Amino acid sequence: MATQNNISFSVDRKDVVLVKPLEPTPSEVLSFSTIDNDRNLELICHSVFVYKANDDYCNGDSPDEAKPKPGVRKDPACIIEEALSKLLVYYYPLAGKLKRQADGKLRITCNADGVPFLVATANCQLSSLNYLDGVDVQTAKQFAFDFPSESDDGYHPLVLQVTKFSCGGFTIAMSLSHSVCDGFGASQIFRALAELASGKSEPSVKPVWERKKLVAEPIKEIAQFTVDKDSLATSPYLPTTDIVHECFYITSENIKILKTNLMKESGDEFLKGSVTSLEVLGAYIWRARFRALKLNSDGKTVFNLAAGIRRILNPPLPEGFYGNAFTSANTAMTGRDLNEGSLTKAVKQIKESKKLASSNDYIWKLLSICEKFFELNMKFDPVPGATMTLTDWRQLGLMEDVDFGWKGSVNVIPLPWNMFGYVDLVLLLPPCKLDQSMKGGVRVLVSLPRAAIAKFREEMDALKHGDEAAGA
Repeated sequence: MATQNNISFSVDRKDVVLVKPLEPTPSEVLSFSTIDNDRNLELICHSVFVYKANDDYCNGDSPDEAKPKPGVRKDPACIIEEALSKLLVYYYPLAGKLKRQADGKLRITCNADGVPFLVATANCQLSSLNYLDGVDVQTAKQFAFDFPSESDDGYHPLVLQVTKFSCGGFTIAMSLSHSVCDGFGASQIFRALAELASGKSEPSVKPVWERKKLVAEPIKEIAQFTVDKDSLATSPYLPTTDIVHECFYITSENIKILKTNLMKESGDEFLKGSVTSLEVLGAYIWRARFRALKLNSDGKTVFNLAAGIRRILNPPLPEGFYGNAFTSANTAMTGRDLNEGSLTKAVKQIKESKKLASSNDYIWKLLSICEKFFELNMKFDPVPGATMTLTDWRQLGLMEDVDFGWKGSVNVIPLPWNMFGYVDLVLLLPPCKLDQSMKGGVRVLVSLPRAAIAKFREEMDALKHGDEAAGA
């Protein structure tokens, strides 16, 4: 039994089944790219997609009183299970087992073992949980599951749970290994599953493995690329296990006001007409997070932006490549400069780091550094709080065109579940489609020590209220 906003509900889970490819698939062992092999990426990422009831339902006196029409009622779990079996003919590595071998490299054994698939039923309306918009993490975990599949031959890279609600709506929880794919790769897989569920005979984009295209030669000398941890800012609130996950809502008008204030502050042609929402929000959140964590002013704080390289790499990656294909746009400031200086300086540094990260030379040098770290069996172990990593989910197209026969999803939420460095991770999410006031806006998901969340909330409220100084 779980509760959310005084709504009590229970989730009844059936037994886990292994869904296997519908047709015979190749039996082989596949290797990974330099990025895929990063030990920091070896985790399962959980995402929950929310779907309203389809036209098999007619409305009663209120949206919460949806009733099934006479006749056969479509079962989303059955449709998705069948589609998954078809999907695995194309994405057959996902039906195998993933394991880091004795040489320290990841391999996936394509043995058609199958994908763990669980069907659950919740005895409540999706609307009573606000379609999971703003739902707390513990409640959201009811609709996904961590499959304890580690064995001598490895673990499953993909796990799915479909939860059906009494209103006829449902959720799909996709738990996918970050070593196998990044956000764009996950989006490609999810869209292919939807296409097959909606009746198409094959995915519109055929998957391509070819991870060797992103394998670099290790750089000879790495000393100049190591971080002096003593120079990084520290927080009195870290380390701690008392972490709060909270989502903040920023409207398109809030973003517009922030841009206007920054242009007034700088009077700089550099910003006019060229600054993006990602850059100004990134800078503002970076500073807000610094203040909330009470990082020391004489220490360095680092901003990392996950930047896709699919379209800029030379030679280009083939269409359908679903492995990790991103680099990190990095910049750093002393805490004092970030906290007391002009926010436009942070915006400019972020913009410049993005430009640098789009260089082919930069990308391959970074991959070579990563390969050297791997060769030396080194793992980047950051100082908690000193680094902020920003990932933007708004461009993945997960809510625009992924239709299982129930129209597109109305909401998508990530679950910070055993994620490495989630205290340092900030996610920009598209708004729930049902909240018209958030059209063009963004949800900001953070994970912070409980002691820091009130100050962060204060900083975000200053942005929401359009304060002239934008929280300065």
